[in-house]
Amino acid sequence: MSETYGSGNIQVLKGLEGVRKRPAMYIGGTSADGLHHLVYEVVDNSVDEAMAGACDDILVEIQHDGSVKVTDNGRGIPVDMHPTEGKSTLEVVMTVLHAGGKFDSESYKVSGGLHGVGVSVVHALSEWLKATVFKDGKAYFQEYARGIPTGEVRVISGAEKVEQRGTVIHFMPDSQIFETTEFSFDVLSSRLRELAYLNRGLQIRIHDERDTSKNTFKYEGGILEFVQWMNKGKNPLHEQPFHVDVERDGMRVEVALQFNEGFNHNVFSFANNIHTMEGGTHLSGFRSALTRTLNNYLQRESKNNGKTSLSGDDVREGLTAVVSVKLSEPQFEGQTKEVLGTPQVSGIVSRVVAKRLAEWFAKPPRGEKANAKAALDKIANAARARLAARQTRDVQRRKNALESSALPAKLADCRSNVTDSTELFIVEGDSALGTAKSARNSEFQALLPIRGKILNVQKASMADMLKNAECSSILQVIGGGTGRSFDLDQVRYGKIILMTDADVDGAHIRTLLLTLIHRYMSPLLDAGRVYAAVPPLHRLEIIKPGAKNEIRYTYADDEMKRVVADLTKKGLRVKDPIQRYKGLGEMDAGQLRETTMDPARRQLRRVTVSDASAANDVFGMLMGNEVGPRREFIVDGSQALDRDMLDV
Repeated sequence: MSETYGSGNIQVLKGLEGVRKRPAMYIGGTSADGLHHLVYEVVDNSVDEAMAGACDDILVEIQHDGSVKVTDNGRGIPVDMHPTEGKSTLEVVMTVLHAGGKFDSESYKVSGGLHGVGVSVVHALSEWLKATVFKDGKAYFQEYARGIPTGEVRVISGAEKVEQRGTVIHFMPDSQIFETTEFSFDVLSSRLRELAYLNRGLQIRIHDERDTSKNTFKYEGGILEFVQWMNKGKNPLHEQPFHVDVERDGMRVEVALQFNEGFNHNVFSFANNIHTMEGGTHLSGFRSALTRTLNNYLQRESKNNGKTSLSGDDVREGLTAVVSVKLSEPQFEGQTKEVLGTPQVSGIVSRVVAKRLAEWFAKPPRGEKANAKAALDKIANAARARLAARQTRDVQRRKNALESSALPAKLADCRSNVTDSTELFIVEGDSALGTAKSARNSEFQALLPIRGKILNVQKASMADMLKNAECSSILQVIGGGTGRSFDLDQVRYGKIILMTDADVDGAHIRTLLLTLIHRYMSPLLDAGRVYAAVPPLHRLEIIKPGAKNEIRYTYADDEMKRVVADLTKKGLRVKDPIQRYKGLGEMDAGQLRETTMDPARRQLRRVTVSDASAANDVFGMLMGNEVGPRREFIVDGSQALDRDMLDV
């Protein structure tokens, strides 16, 4: 440590240097999430124009070189001389933090950008950025590099009249800042779809010039269509979602919800179009109104006499909902705006939702009375199942207290108790268990065999899941609990590895396991602690005259064919017959260790959930009650596979 600490140690970062020095303060990090946040910041400004009634079309283009261009037909960033800065307002907006039109209530009544840092942060974290403004019959242009203008604002349209209006922001993210600079078409499409749902009538297009992918989003039904889209294939209990859209105390409250036959809940909250992933006062107001209203209705209509009291988890079982509020000067926690903190929002949302929801249950839409009752019955059943599950857990706890070991006898545990370095392999079948025991490193690798295909928890209640021997064993061995009470710190292993056969049945078992983890232990996925083992399909013995034969493994039929063809071109021969593994049990311990279990040589595929909405949709389609969407998925997948095989 330096002995001196004086004025020379104090740095003054000028302009946008602070953004480049500490980007995480502004965009959350420098990973892929932070990279995509750059696009969101630019698009949010265009959406603010739409909310002001000045824009109805936004185009996002991923260019061949990896840059992104965002074009809108709004009013265009002002380009005239700023009254206090002595330079073009365009340059001020692009290069000065806390410069923008969102600080008063005249230019924008409601906006997602509040601090005047969004587009200037994009500029600071880009290798280059080009801004073009179409305004008053002219096109104005300025270019910037890593936070510094490379020239003055200039007119590029010449003398001809320019009919176009709006703003074009074209930028290349800085590889010196970001861990990756490759944008994902699917990730961006997901966010743009949300924005189109949240702003009915607004058209948002995305084009990917890298592979010609295109999407166009425009929804006249707004969040009502959003809920219906998320509930597709999940057997809604009532055809028309509940929907409320009112102005109250200077704030617009819009809520849509629909119950389905499933057991997962899918609730998204937004404030001024910003996805508040951690919720906030608007979400807490919605939840309290939902629980209170349904409890009141249950007590009044079902002659319950107070025997069953609904919890928040009960009323959210099978619920799909979107909560959107739009207000002036909301209070967010942090620049990335993951939590809404405006105190008065909770009460306003709660009163609006409680009043309209009580009316909806008391007088459902025409033809929906029986369906509303079905939704209420399902919620009451959820409460009864919760009480039954609690009794089961209490019995299990009492039972465990009397036992010397609470863990299943079939668990082959590891010796180490250092969580970060340990691995749990969930192994398909007892036949593979014997080989895996010989192949593992028992110091840090534990094995839990499962018999056959476990319960499909997408179609089962929590009580049914807890009664299932395989599911309860998995929960017990992993530790951490279940559902909302799941505690990541109590998990017993650093990695959870699903080791199933490399065939259709193995893929099905792996999907069932992932469904269990996704529904009851989702923090494991969020933390990146769930993996799928990648066992090989083939063992090739390459004959080398005068030397020891070489062993090579391949993981797909097309890969095997390519390898054999390449070896043949080199004059090498593969010993016949080529061994094809039908399952893990066909490998000997050395082969299983070398290909699938040895950390130095194996392949693992990390399973993550980066998009909760899409993940819920996929799990519902694969494991839900609706056969049609699943059949369509299988047919489309098989046709794509056939095309790929023709290309090999």
